[in-house]
Amino acid sequence: MACSFRYHKLGTGFNPNTLDKQKERQKGLPKQVFEADEMPDSSSYQDDQDDLKRRSMSIDDTPRGSWACSIFDLKNSLPDALLPHLLDRAPNEEIDRHNEDQRKANRHRELFALHPALDEEEPVERHCVPEVPKEHFGQRLLVKCLSLKFEIEIEPIFASLALYDVKEKKKISENFFFDLNSEQTKAMLRPHIQTAAISTLARSAIFSITYPSQDVFLVIKLEKVLQQGDIGECAEPYMVFKESDAAKNKEKLEKLRGQSEQFCQRLGRYRMPFAWTAIHLMNIVNSAGSLERDTELEMSLSERKGSWSERRNSSIMGRRSLERTTSGDESCSLTGFRPATLTITNFFKQEGDRLSDEDLYKFLADMRRPSSVLRRLRPITAQLKLDISPAPENPHYCLTPDLLQVKPYPDSRVRPTREILEFPARDVYVPNTIYRNLLYVNPQSLNFANRQGSARNITVKVQFMNGEDPSNAMPVIFGKSSCADFYKEAYTAVVYHNRSPDFHDEIKIKLPASLSDHHHILFTFYHVSCQQKQNTPLETPVGYTWIPMLQNGRLRTGHFCLPVSLEKPPQSYSVLSPDVPLPGMKWVDNHRGVFNVEVVAVSTIHTQDQYLDKFFALVHALDEHMFPVRIGDMRIMENNLETELKSSIAALNSSQLEPIVRFLHLLLDKLVLLVVRPPVIAGQIVNLGQACFEVMASIVNRLHKYLDTNQDMHGRNSLLSSYIHYVFRLPSTDPNSPSPDTNSSLTGPGGLGGSVHYATMARSAVRPASLNLNRSRSLSNSNPDISGTPTSPDDEVRSIIGSKGLDRSNSWVNTMGSKSAPWGSSPGSAPETMQAMERCGNRMSSHTESASFLQTLTGRLPTKKLFHEELALQWVVSSGSVREGALQQAWFFFELMVKSIIHHLYFTDRLESPRKNRFPERFMDDITALVSTIAGDIVSRFQKDLELVERLNMSLAFFLNDLLSVMDRGFVFSLIRAYWKQVSTKLYALQNPTLESLRLDFLRIVCSHEHYVTLNLPCSLLTPPASPSPSVSSATSQSSGFSTHVQDQKIANMFELSVPFREQHYLAGLVLSELSVILDPDNEGMFGLHKKVVSVVHNLLSSHDSDPRYADPEVKARVAMLYLPLISIVMEALPQLHDFTESHNQWGRPGGPQGAAVGTSGEETEGEGNSMISQTVAMAIAGTSTASPMSRPSSFLLNSQASRQHGSFSAESSRSLLICLLWVLKNADELVLQKWFTDLSVSQLNRLLDLLYLCVSCFEYKGKKAFERMNSLTFKKSKDMKAKLEEAILGSIGARQEMVRRSRGQLERSPSGSAFGSQENLRWRKDMTHWRQNSEKMDKSHRSVRTRAELEHEALIDGNLATEANLIILDTLEIIVQTASVTESKESILGGVLKVLLHSMACNQSALYLQHCFATQRALVSKFPELLFEEETEQCADLCLRLLRSCSSSISTIRSHASASLYLLMRQNFEIGNNFARVKMQVTMSLSSLVGTSQNFNEEFLRRSLKTILTYAEEDLELRETTFPDQVQDLVFNLHMILSDTVKMKEHQEDPEMLIDLMYRIAKGYQTSPDLRLTWLQNMAGKHSERNNHAEAAQCLVHSAALVAEYLSMLEDRKYLPVGCVTFQNISSNVLEESAVSDDVVSPDEEGICSGKYFTEIGLVGLLEQAAASFSMAGMYEAVNEVYKVLIPIHEANRDAKKLATIHGKLQEAFGKIVHQSTGWERMFGTYFRVGFYGTKFGDLDEQEFVYKEPAITKLAEISHRLEGFYGERFGEDQVEVIKDSNPVDKCKLDPNKAFIQITYVEPYFDTYEMKDRITYFDKNYNLRRFVYCTPFTLDGRAHGDLHEQFKRKTILTTSHAFPYIKTRINIIHKEEIISTPIEVAIEDMQKKTQELAFATHQDPADAKMLQMVLQGSVGTTVNQGPLEVAQVFLSEIPSDPKLYRHHNKLRLCFKDFTKRCEDALRKNKSLIGPDQKEYQRELERNYHRLKEALQPLINRKIPQLYKPVLQVNSHRDSFSRMSLRKLDI
Repeated sequence: MACSFRYHKLGTGFNPNTLDKQKERQKGLPKQVFEADEMPDSSSYQDDQDDLKRRSMSIDDTPRGSWACSIFDLKNSLPDALLPHLLDRAPNEEIDRHNEDQRKANRHRELFALHPALDEEEPVERHCVPEVPKEHFGQRLLVKCLSLKFEIEIEPIFASLALYDVKEKKKISENFFFDLNSEQTKAMLRPHIQTAAISTLARSAIFSITYPSQDVFLVIKLEKVLQQGDIGECAEPYMVFKESDAAKNKEKLEKLRGQSEQFCQRLGRYRMPFAWTAIHLMNIVNSAGSLERDTELEMSLSERKGSWSERRNSSIMGRRSLERTTSGDESCSLTGFRPATLTITNFFKQEGDRLSDEDLYKFLADMRRPSSVLRRLRPITAQLKLDISPAPENPHYCLTPDLLQVKPYPDSRVRPTREILEFPARDVYVPNTIYRNLLYVNPQSLNFANRQGSARNITVKVQFMNGEDPSNAMPVIFGKSSCADFYKEAYTAVVYHNRSPDFHDEIKIKLPASLSDHHHILFTFYHVSCQQKQNTPLETPVGYTWIPMLQNGRLRTGHFCLPVSLEKPPQSYSVLSPDVPLPGMKWVDNHRGVFNVEVVAVSTIHTQDQYLDKFFALVHALDEHMFPVRIGDMRIMENNLETELKSSIAALNSSQLEPIVRFLHLLLDKLVLLVVRPPVIAGQIVNLGQACFEVMASIVNRLHKYLDTNQDMHGRNSLLSSYIHYVFRLPSTDPNSPSPDTNSSLTGPGGLGGSVHYATMARSAVRPASLNLNRSRSLSNSNPDISGTPTSPDDEVRSIIGSKGLDRSNSWVNTMGSKSAPWGSSPGSAPETMQAMERCGNRMSSHTESASFLQTLTGRLPTKKLFHEELALQWVVSSGSVREGALQQAWFFFELMVKSIIHHLYFTDRLESPRKNRFPERFMDDITALVSTIAGDIVSRFQKDLELVERLNMSLAFFLNDLLSVMDRGFVFSLIRAYWKQVSTKLYALQNPTLESLRLDFLRIVCSHEHYVTLNLPCSLLTPPASPSPSVSSATSQSSGFSTHVQDQKIANMFELSVPFREQHYLAGLVLSELSVILDPDNEGMFGLHKKVVSVVHNLLSSHDSDPRYADPEVKARVAMLYLPLISIVMEALPQLHDFTESHNQWGRPGGPQGAAVGTSGEETEGEGNSMISQTVAMAIAGTSTASPMSRPSSFLLNSQASRQHGSFSAESSRSLLICLLWVLKNADELVLQKWFTDLSVSQLNRLLDLLYLCVSCFEYKGKKAFERMNSLTFKKSKDMKAKLEEAILGSIGARQEMVRRSRGQLERSPSGSAFGSQENLRWRKDMTHWRQNSEKMDKSHRSVRTRAELEHEALIDGNLATEANLIILDTLEIIVQTASVTESKESILGGVLKVLLHSMACNQSALYLQHCFATQRALVSKFPELLFEEETEQCADLCLRLLRSCSSSISTIRSHASASLYLLMRQNFEIGNNFARVKMQVTMSLSSLVGTSQNFNEEFLRRSLKTILTYAEEDLELRETTFPDQVQDLVFNLHMILSDTVKMKEHQEDPEMLIDLMYRIAKGYQTSPDLRLTWLQNMAGKHSERNNHAEAAQCLVHSAALVAEYLSMLEDRKYLPVGCVTFQNISSNVLEESAVSDDVVSPDEEGICSGKYFTEIGLVGLLEQAAASFSMAGMYEAVNEVYKVLIPIHEANRDAKKLATIHGKLQEAFGKIVHQSTGWERMFGTYFRVGFYGTKFGDLDEQEFVYKEPAITKLAEISHRLEGFYGERFGEDQVEVIKDSNPVDKCKLDPNKAFIQITYVEPYFDTYEMKDRITYFDKNYNLRRFVYCTPFTLDGRAHGDLHEQFKRKTILTTSHAFPYIKTRINIIHKEEIISTPIEVAIEDMQKKTQELAFATHQDPADAKMLQMVLQGSVGTTVNQGPLEVAQVFLSEIPSDPKLYRHHNKLRLCFKDFTKRCEDALRKNKSLIGPDQKEYQRELERNYHRLKEALQPLINRKIPQLYKPVLQVNSHRDSFSRMSLRKLDI
């Protein structure tokens, strides 16, 4: 009976948060506007930029500080809309009320609709409804035969198709007969053919292949009418003649046609084999795109068929119940290939002696070889066209193998498609669901070699007889093609002149439903005379044989080798077998077997299994009271029936599995029947309960063991679950009542003809013993109006099946039985009834058709047991292997029991009765005992056989869940408690996560009950619709529900897991206790279960949320009450939650506190959370106060490090837990919450605030861009790769085992600290994609990339979720504020509230939320002004920043609210103390910070907000008379000024140098306002870090520190603090510019000055630590030391040993690195270039020269390319030129319309005295102010000339500051040139050479290669302009000019040194070389000696004048350069 129920779909098990349902619930969501999404794309942004460039020129024209311009601009801009009543004075209560109404309007009701379901494998409590039992199909293939043409057309040709599996050597389908002859050819056979039935005209067939493989062939066989001559002769004309020659051979063809006509007339009823071919199926399927030529078969694929792609996807697999076992290898799937049209051109002629199947398999195997024998045969050319395609899901005009029509079948006259019966290659395990009774007779061979007489052309006539008279042949043989449907006889094909032919015919017979002993198959052998001779008959009988159909009541099938009789068999032969030697008969070959034949039955009536047969026969005998029974050779009398029955039940175990499965439904039904109605044998009631229970257990286990592929995730075998769900019925109650289903039942066994043999009737799966052909079992839509008693079973079958055809689509789900009509429709039915019905419709829903199933059974005494009671009893008393077997498959027995209970209650109309009296005590005791022992099993065995225990645990849970619907609730709760106790006791002794996990599953399943909420007694006042039954109170002994008013109870009880709470709300109490136990941080082992337990809660709440019964807010509030303790549980767990704020620490976000320096601009880092500086570093840098915009010590971030030693949750679990928390906060009663908050201590409230803070970060809107980015990422690594990989690694196993294995793995991990914690049972560390919609599980949708629309939708949902979550947080904050206003310590709490508010403003928020948020913030400030301006000053700064940021929003509503808030803030500050210096300063600083860091900041919008603020000030009547409006105006204009500067910055966004210059200028402009200068220095540091200029970033930080030090030393005199800038000189000489010496320096004592957080000792330390970190990153370890020199005294003074330890550690690292990298090559500091700009296009830059510092090893070409490219883009490529030389530029000679850039490589320049100090590589690269570059020239203007005319110009540049500085280019302020004469150039060259030699000689370790290179250059003879030439030019004669004497002498000494060095080098080289270089060394030495000889005279000549003290020499350290000519006038 089908029960359709109201609520069961609402239990969590049936209420999955599926995507479709989500979509449904998400309809009509408003689009939330987010600024993040409104931001322009870069392209459009660029256009705005260009606009701005044009617009900003006006600002350029007026100098900075031109008030006129600023005011003019502002006055002209438009304000945003003003908020009405903003300035009215209203009482706070009213404002609050108004805000609340606004907030509560139009809220989204269901929070969970916005939150994607948890990413779970498959929720435990979800029971999938089993598949409806249906006929089995493999993969289906549609073959259409289009045409068959031969070269000549002279006679009809008949074709058949069948599938063969070569490997299995098995024919795997029946034959499909078709003919494609033209009407004219068919006419030749007219005398032999009756009118053709439409079913035989089919030309398309659907083949089913359950086990596709590479070995399947489609074999096509052709036959023709029998004619004289063997096959070869008959085939000859087909091979010889060509169609093209038809005209030539006309006569011959006519003659052939004439002969054919004669043969057709005469022999038309006989056939002969003709030709065959085969197609390798998988080739077609695999290469349906590109068919290779298969051996000789030319298969050309002609046209493609229409759009099959859609149809292909509709899985044909749907029909297979053997989902996973089907295809042995993947490539063999037939479902998805493209339809192909084949043209087969070659056929092989049949060989008369090779017709058997054996031969065929040899041929097929051979065909697959490349060198096939078949290739050598001469083919018959023809053209057969076939279409092969996957079969469509519901093909039209389809006939089953039994010729029944399958719906849809619109018109009976259309040519049908035949379904071809499959003979599966291996067993298929599917229960019978349709009536089928077919027999296939395959004659195989005959041996008449020893028969006397003429018998050559032999045919076998086959008949199916039901008597011995010839007239008894039955018309049950199926016709072939173009003939009638059924015939009384069939002839096999004739092999010409062959006495022992092979046959290949298949004769298909429709077996009668009931067989008698007289039914048999008769074979008659004929000799056919082909030639027409006088008085020879056409056919002569030459033998007879037969097969009786029944033997001892069983169908005879199999291989037979029969003797053949020469004469007609005698009377009553049919009951005997031909093997029996009948008297007086003549046999061929002495009664030996000469005829081989195979008989195969495909029947759903005959089991063909002896054990089943015996069992069914005995049961039937009992039913019919027919004794004695004959079974096989035994006669069983009534007295030994009992033992036989018992042994037959036991023997069922020996039966084959395949028949057991086929007859499963019937078998189980009979067993149930024997249990319920014990048979009466010989007057004794025989109790078979135990035997049946045992055999059931063993059958169920066999199925489970061998068919483990079709199990669901709970390990339930689908065959069994569908039996329970659809088939199982209690045998009807009153044995004498007629069935309620009268219309289709036949009362009593009458009308069947007494002697009909029982086996047929009883065994039909289609009919119970009374032959009630119960409709539900046969084909649906059976005709319900059969009236009267049909005359024979066959008619009955026909009448039921026939009239309407078969409707497969819903063949089982049809009408409800008659009794069920009123159900569900009668509104009055009590909830109780509904309940049971519901259940029944739930997982156990019964069969969906007629009610009673096992009808009246005659002769039974009405002894009746209740099945569920018997079952429980048998189970409880069972022991040993039986009990084990039942435990293994406990689910089956539990579900049977439940279904039986429901049926029982329903049929006995007890659904109305009170639950207490429904069941006898005895049954309740059995159940209690059962549950208790099973719980015991779970506890004791979970470590040994986890898999079993997991299944058992779930089965038990489902069972209790079901019992909640039918038994007394209190009783069921006591069962749950018993289980709980056992598990808890064990857990207490043994902390084992596996057991805990089992208990969670159990709980989750029990709680998935649809009346879970009601079971928890949310309260007694309020009855949700249709409350289930009055027996509720039995759950708790005393009162039911809450006491009437909540207030009476101590409020805390509701919020804690107190005893009263747990008693009152039993199940909810269990859930929450589990949660708190598992989340308890001390509970180390339970780590892996976090996700699991959270998802239990998430699941429940999500289902309440969408439950229509609880839609009313009051009801929801009651439901939420069940979960109030959740709030405190989550508060406890706070330290373990995933820290979502990490991605928000100040570096990651554009709007960090004030300076938010160093870091990328939030946009990139946001989603990825990889902010540049990690949380810990940031905290270290910042001391403790800067890690987040909150500096209260209770802050979540701060204690986060401390309390994180326990593993933390994954992001996903934390998010789920938080959404549950928000749900409770949203739906709970506000008054209740407020009362509870009042009771909380301050620290608890602060903890709650920290929790809300975390929620804000957790549900922040990601932004569309993030979704798109995610999308592109998923595209790259589609998730299903992971799935496949996993599958490959683990081998594909059932989902269930996989789950088991996973949970096992998850639980056995060692809890080793955090690494473990973060894992939390995620198989692959999922990249926090918590917004992944559940169904988007990437593997399911093979297109893991989502479409535009889906992305839009996701963003929409995420936006709404973010808005709703934040509004809930806002509501809660409001409640906290109300509570806090009455408590003593409100400050810290209000500070916390403000902190959360500010944090929420900092996140991406929707316009909707922000306006409520600003309203709350205004109310808060107006209620507690002193809070902001006195205590929480940090927060005040933060608030200003947030408000300003929102003032520049692109969304006008946000702007108008933000400006209103900002204005009120100033106003309130003013009202407190008549000025608003604080807000003024904070706002100015915030603006600077905003402008400096924000990438996409739009000054246009901010200008509007400023105008709005001005407008408020002008309209503010109250303060009109005060100074307030003027102060506001001042402030606004100042802000506007800053704004204008930033416009310029925008312009140079792309030019890093220019941008930094501009920031530098702005910072300089703030020289007098330290806070702002600091802000800008920080901004610069940030920009540098972004570009990896760490040295510059470090300098900015050092400057910041110096600035802070300057002001700190003014504020307080502490010895250990730096005195001011001076202290920092060692770090950089530039620092002095920070000294506060100018006149207009503000005193730091002034209100609002230096109040930023950096102007403190901690701030200073933070800056210095950051500087040290940056220096370290820049590789400047020496500077790190200098920075720490300033830091160490501070820490020493504070006795901070920990910090000192860290510092010294870092110092050790730094010095270590210096040691390792001493040569300097390892750390390259920078390359310097002089860059000059010439041309008016450059504006400010024209004629400016800079030194640029570029990254190390930058080539000249690189910087040249960069600058040329950059300016080229700006001015046009043809407008920019790079000047290639480094000569002075003459501006007059340049083209005035172009821009010229001159770039020269320069090197640092040090005077000789400086070199004394600059020793190391670092010294030579730090604090650089002078650079040099050299230009060679000759006097006549060429660059290079001979030695004696080569001059050199050295240009020395001095910059305004030393490198590294806070920018990367510095202006050149001084330039001097030194010109060297040729001899000076020579001296320098020689000195350089000598140095090189010295270096190479003394290098350690020695480097022979380098040494030889230098030597070769020095002593090699061929060196052009080498040393010798230099000596000869300059030393050969004494110079005439006395001024040059010194030079001459110096050069001479250089040469002396040079020769000495050469000698050293040669000596060194000698020691280094091996024997192979001896010759080379000699050569070098020879050269050296030559050189030395040549130089000797030149070196020894001294200038005598020099050795007399003639000239008084000024001893000057720079004398050398003084002597040279300073400037040479040419």
